[in-house]
Amino acid sequence: MPEIQPEILMVEDNPNDAELSLLALKKAGINNVVKIVKDGAEALEFLFSEGKYAGKQLQLQLKVVFLDLKMPKISGFQVLERVRTSSQFDSLPVVILSSSNVESDIVKAYKLGANSFIVKPIDYSKHAAALSGAAHYWVKINQTLLS
Repeated sequence: MPEIQPEILMVEDNPNDAELSLLALKKAGINNVVKIVKDGAEALEFLFSEGKYAGKQLQLQLKVVFLDLKMPKISGFQVLERVRTSSQFDSLPVVILSSSNVESDIVKAYKLGANSFIVKPIDYSKHAAALSGAAHYWVKINQTLLS
């Protein structure tokens, strides 16, 4: 039986935030397959079929990547830069989902090619609303070119 390909990639090093995000998506009726990776290094391995994902062909059915910035090993900025320098991901939307509201981080993310920047609210209900609204737009409304 073939493995079901994810449509949402969530790069989140905090397991509690990842779990709350999954719950928020489910409660909002976003039932797309979500793949969660724990840091930037794993995100790049997944996207480029390297490391523990070597040999697994990523059928490019991803509709969006939700990317945290402040992570161990490889930062979200580095992931974004690598994704944007690869032609295979030209049309893949990358949404920064970060606790940082520092203007220089926002500017840098957009200069590196982010499609959107969402500051994670501390309050769970506001976080859930922001994430589910963004997911609804990028997964259900936005038209993505699949390579």
